[in-house]
Amino acid sequence: MLHEQTMSKLLAMKMNGLAEAYEEQRRQSQSGNLSFEERFAMLVERQWLWRENRSLEGRLHWARLKQNACIEDIDYRTHRGLARGVIEQLTTMEWVKFHQNCIITGSTGVGKTYLACALAQKACRAGYSAVYYVATKLFRELGVAQVDGSLPKLLKRLLKANLLVIDDWGMETVKPGQYREYLELLDDRQGAGATLITSQYAPNHWHEIIGDATVADAILDRLIHNAHRIDLKGDSLRKPKDKGNNAKST
Repeated sequence: MLHEQTMSKLLAMKMNGLAEAYEEQRRQSQSGNLSFEERFAMLVERQWLWRENRSLEGRLHWARLKQNACIEDIDYRTHRGLARGVIEQLTTMEWVKFHQNCIITGSTGVGKTYLACALAQKACRAGYSAVYYVATKLFRELGVAQVDGSLPKLLKRLLKANLLVIDDWGMETVKPGQYREYLELLDDRQGAGATLITSQYAPNHWHEIIGDATVADAILDRLIHNAHRIDLKGDSLRKPKDKGNNAKST
């Protein structure tokens, strides 16, 4: 009876990890050989791990990453200008902590999206919040928000993310006014969050994409001066390596 009451109270307090460990200890006869401090430490550890895993699941769900990418699975064997030392430096997440940016450029298929998602996933594992957008969808949402009056709410939500990932920037022409909304987003995030951008176009071509020189200067000013740069080279990893086999797009 006491056991059932204890379990009910633990679950009601959302201490599921502790409840699971408590149930395991009751069923394991060797647990009786441990001291109270040892058994209690094991219970606390399980509860802590349960909360950490639950929090990570929530951050990954909120991030909505396009690919299930992981830093540990990055392929360095393919020659595409990807230096292991640079990635190891980025995986410390110091750049996210200090609200810096990262710009990944390269032609289609060289692994920009995978690398961006892997860095965002690593940020989530390090306890930071992240959110992923394909650039066209972000501009579409900014446009809709401007029309229906929900732009301040959208900008506030994006501002909450420690890391904002904008994938495939520059692939679609947008209305000039939307670049100003994009600038407002970057302005709000400056000093408050990190931004990661992938693009087929190097920043020195962004003036042509944006069209408005003043807005382009302002956007670049907020992005490139404290940005880590990765310029991927080589052929698309989606091309067949040999008959019937496709290369891994990492």
